[in-house]
This record gives sequence, structure tokens and C-alpha cells, in this order.
Amino acid sequence: MAATGSFSAAGRELGCTQPAVSQQMKALEASVGTPLLVRSGREMRLTQAGEALARHAAGILAGLTAAEEEVAAIAGLRAGRVRLVSFPSGSSTLVPTALAALRAAHPGTRVSLEEAEPPKSVEMLRAGDCDVALAFRYAGAEGADEWGDLVVRPLLADRLVGLVPEGHRLARTASVAIGDLAGEPWIAGCPRCRGQLVEICEGAGFTPRIDFATDDYPAVAGLVGAGLGVAVLPELAVESVRPKGVRTVTLEPAVRREIVALTLPDLARVPAVAATLDELARAGAR
Repeated sequence: MAATGSFSAAGRELGCTQPAVSQQMKALEASVGTPLLVRSGREMRLTQAGEALARHAAGILAGLTAAEEEVAAIAGLRAGRVRLVSFPSGSSTLVPTALAALRAAHPGTRVSLEEAEPPKSVEMLRAGDCDVALAFRYAGAEGADEWGDLVVRPLLADRLVGLVPEGHRLARTASVAIGDLAGEPWIAGCPRCRGQLVEICEGAGFTPRIDFATDDYPAVAGLVGAGLGVAVLPELAVESVRPKGVRTVTLEPAVRREIVALTLPDLARVPAVAATLDELARAGAR
């Protein structure tokens, strides 16, 4: 209207009818609460409020266009950001493979990484501090519904293995029962793994004597390699450490932890988040 001077001319410019333009203007005036146009002969002219709105219109339209282009880029995976939180052994094994594949397929998508063990990582997800959280839980553990409000993407089942020094009496044994290690000094891992270790040992009829406890998996392997005790770690953690002076033995019966990627239901529909979950699942399958 500011450029054409009439509803009819504005309609021709926009490719719509004169009544449609008139209705839109009435709706706009109702929205702002003041007249925007006055009739002057056969032409319409802007009121002071109309002139003010017209001055800002170009910037508003440019901003809308930029917003539409940015949203389209995110929806088409030409842009986007994902905040990922992972526990350490996942960060060194699953995450690099997944993010390399994601970058190759969608170079415009950016992923940041922070480390935290569950349940802290799950708390961060619920608090809005991340978009995807790698977490784990042990089969048969209490609180099986702790992720009931989240989207759970299973990645793999990670078996626990025993770690003994190379010169240990069981170092050449293919598999051992946890009770065979009852009299040994123990090196324990992260708090959740530590709790699982005690539970497994007590189920076998003994309480482990834990001489050392550390969240650092290389430190666990180093202590075992120095002959200071034995340990039980997930295979994923052992793979990330590649310990020296240590032998791994299969534990019977098998104990596994479930590795998953978690997100919120609304976030699962965001293309960059969905693509990240897909690549983490592929990394787990490999």
C-alpha cells in the first residue's frame, strides 16, 4: 500500500484480490489498535502510525526471510547444533566413529561433547543442558523405568570382563566364575560400576575387599598391571584403555550393561539430533 497507493494496485502487485488486501489491512489495524490508512480522493495514504510501520517493514521482512532460510538449513541438515554428553569409555569408542560419519554426511552440523557419568548425564538432559546423553544401566538393576519419560535408543550390550595381572594364577584361564576371585584385593571403577561389582560379588557369596577405587579406567588397568589387585570392567572400557601387563578373562555367568543414547521426545524430531542418534546406533552395531 505504501508503494502502490491503492488496494487494487497492491492486489495486482501481490497477486491477490482487492478485497483480500482490504481484509488484511483491517486485521492489521485491529492488531495494532490504531488506523494505518486514510482515504484521500481515489487514493489511500498512510497515517503517522502507518508510516512508522512501513519504515520498519523492510527490516521485519528481511528478518523473516533470514529466519526462514536458517530454519530451512537446520531442517535440511545444512546447519544445526547438537550438545552431546557421554561417559568416558563411550567418548573414546562410540563417539569418534559416530561423529566422523555425521560430519562426512552433514558437514554443516556441529556437535559439542562433554563428559559425565550417569545419572548426572541424564539429569543434564532433563535440565536442558544437552540434547543427547549416552548412558548405561545394568541388566536386572533396580529403577528399570528411570528413563520412562525419555526416548531410549539402544546401542549395544557391553559385557563385563575380569582383569588380572599377567602373572596371576588365572591369567591363562579362558573363563572364571566371580567366586574364583573372592580372596583377591580389588580395584573398583566408577560409582555405578562399583555398586554393580559389590552386588555381583555378594550374589556369589562374598564381599570384595576394595583396596583402590578410581573413576579413571587407565588407572584401574595400571593398578592391575602393577599386581596390586584384580578388577571387573566393561569390555568397552577395556577397549578404550588397551592395558599393558594385564590379562582379560571371561566372567561366567555373563553380566552385561545396556548402552543407550537418550534424548527428550521433542528433541528426537529435530533433524540434527535424529541424525546423531542414527550414527551412534551404527557405531554401536559396528
